Amino acid sequence: MSTARKTFAALTERAEQIPDAELDAFWDTLQPATVDFMIGEWKGGEFDTGHRANGFMKRLNWFGKTFHSASDAKPLVCLDAEGNKFSNTEAMKGEASLWLEEFRGEVTASMVYDGAPVHDHFKKVDDNAVMGIMNGKGSLDDSTGSPRHLYFYLERV
Repeated sequence: MSTARKTFAALTERAEQIPDAELDAFWDTLQPATVDFMIGEWKGGEFDTGHRANGFMKRLNWFGKTFHSASDAKPLVCLDAEGNKFSNTEAMKGEASLWLEEFRGEVTASMVYDGAPVHDHFKKVDDNAVMGIMNGKGSLDDSTGSPRHLYFYLERV
């Protein structure tokens, strides 16, 4: 098991809040993802940092994301009461697309929401996992006086 995978496993299993700085340090060790790498179905989770949006995805019964192509991304694949997957287009006002964007000095695969000023940036943990940072004025938490991102992860299904 790689060092990145070990760190990822420890972070995803952590019960207490994780400082943004610790997640930023881990992000800095990862390789940028490509659009082609992101194609497929992913199960998601979030890192609890105390961000105002922590818990929002759980309330939606979020399963993950599905990328059929660069122009066909389902950012909010949720589960209905019977456990069936569906694309929730109401919560973020539509679906999304994948692009290469610069974020923190690196070009990496990023998902751009159709109906909200939000971009999710992805970096590879390994061939089956990515870390994501949600960015944009629709997602930043300013409650502490300094803008904070929402951190999450995806694992290939």
